Amino acid sequence: MIRHTFSVLNGIGEKLERHIWRRGILTWDDFCNYREIDGISPERKRVYDNQLMQFSSELSIGNAEYFAQIMKRREHWRLFDVFKKEAVYLDIETNGYQPGYGGYVTVVGLYDGYDWRCLVRGENLTEENLNHELSGYKCLITFYGAAFDIPFLLRSFHGMRFDIPHFDLCFAARRLGFNGGLKKLEMLFGIDRDDAVKGMDGYDAVKLWEETKRGSLEAKELLLTYNREDTINLLSLADMLYQKLRASTGIEEYIACGRI
Repeated sequence: MIRHTFSVLNGIGEKLERHIWRRGILTWDDFCNYREIDGISPERKRVYDNQLMQFSSELSIGNAEYFAQIMKRREHWRLFDVFKKEAVYLDIETNGYQPGYGGYVTVVGLYDGYDWRCLVRGENLTEENLNHELSGYKCLITFYGAAFDIPFLLRSFHGMRFDIPHFDLCFAARRLGFNGGLKKLEMLFGIDRDDAVKGMDGYDAVKLWEETKRGSLEAKELLLTYNREDTINLLSLADMLYQKLRASTGIEEYIACGRI
């Protein structure tokens, strides 16, 4: 989707982007190959051409951080298909309080589409280990992470950095008119989870952590299963929401007409 995107350019919004598509200009290469485009002055066209060539160069070398800097966060979803194979799905559990008021991270779950890994407080959850686990990925996928998980981690581990594109599925779903939490959307989209943790929520995870601290291995296993399901299920949801967001732009109409 990113190579169809012109709204990444200053001064071009979604309305003008669709106008450009209607002209049959569907990719960055198309844009640069046109000498003139209605609604864009020759001077501005030259600036845009140079920017698009720069974007293409950065994309070809997989410079995800570059696009995280120049794009509005709400548009980071447009990079998902490019960086999907190098994406990390993240979900955290906490003790129910906010940092500064006795709050801390209990579990960080990470999934790369193949393997789920977890960092647990008191075992292997350190700033160094977390930074190491996150290194090398080019896209971050969360559910409500922009408002909760990432700020919580930044306040808990002051050396953390999140410089890659961030596709927050909660806000993507709301943009499409789907409200509710992760479990509600899983049911809506037919995404299943382990029977052992069906019906559980974040408060249950807090109680399980309290039992874990008291030495319950069963509670710890259930807590990790809960986090694993929350994390792994983000992949299926991301795929579905990405396709719906892409379709909502209208680009599919022009592709269907055989213009690309």
